[in-house]
Amino acid sequence: MAFGAGKYDHICTVARESTQATAVVVIILEGNKGSGFSVQADAGVNSAVLTDLTAMLRVIANQIEMDANGGDT
Repeated sequence: MAFGAGKYDHICTVARESTQATAVVVIILEGNKGSGFSVQADAGVNSAVLTDLTAMLRVIANQIEMDANGGDT
């Protein structure tokens, strides 16, 4: 996980606080500050949450790839 504030960290903070989430990932493509991402998690986040986050990102990446290939794997 990247450490330190990214160029869209303020958007990530808004998303995390307004949803009262344990962890948030924001990915911006071609935004007003260019492309980038931000990840935030509560200070007390445990390894199970990070494992869940990793698994979710893999599922998302696989789905995007399938969609980009017309639904084929």
